[in-house]
Amino acid sequence: PNPGNPNTISVQNHTYRVTLTPQETGVATLIRPAFGVALNGIPFEPGTGEFWNRDRSSDWKFEALTGFIDLGTDENHAHVQPTGAYHYHGVPTALVRDRSMTQLGYGADGFPVYGPYGYADANDAGSELVALHSSYRLKEGLRPEGPGGLYDGAFLNDFEYVEGLGDLDECNGRFGVTPEYPEGIYHYYITEMFPFIPRCVKGTPDESFRPKGGGHGGPGGNRPPRGGHPG
Repeated sequence: PNPGNPNTISVQNHTYRVTLTPQETGVATLIRPAFGVALNGIPFEPGTGEFWNRDRSSDWKFEALTGFIDLGTDENHAHVQPTGAYHYHGVPTALVRDRSMTQLGYGADGFPVYGPYGYADANDAGSELVALHSSYRLKEGLRPEGPGGLYDGAFLNDFEYVEGLGDLDECNGRFGVTPEYPEGIYHYYITEMFPFIPRCVKGTPDESFRPKGGGHGGPGGNRPPRGGHPG
């Protein structure tokens, strides 16, 4: 427990399954609450349960790591739910080896997850290791409804995806070689800036990632709109 999060961590029993032969479907499938799972068994859950005016029917959901709410995240960008379950909202710092391309886990569709470093040339393992950048940015202007004010990053809907803006696609992924897959594979990155953890997958998510007992929502079939918000 800490001033931003009063919950006490407790032993959990998670069961997640991923395919050994992931296949791209050609579409981006929104998924929540858990995008995937780390190699240590801790789930990646980028979204929050906090809404503007505490209105769960609102389309304005707060972002966890942009500095506008205090969810009591620790040095691993993680915190504890009321159930005692610990989960990551961003880069799990303790799992990342110094400036190396580190596999952190798997997405719900079976594709590997890395971050935040990758090869400057996605297809050349001999190229420089660099911190990769997402292709999301803040929208310009004023919010037309809800909380109003400038798009400042407080809410999920403050961001838009712009194809080609950064190194990664709308699911924070790309195809390329990795230390574990030298022949090349589609893979995801957890980045130091929004969206931090991907909000969608490019393969078919396993049923074990669907929320149990009413969770925060389940995988959907919507595609993050081009030039629009990712969820």
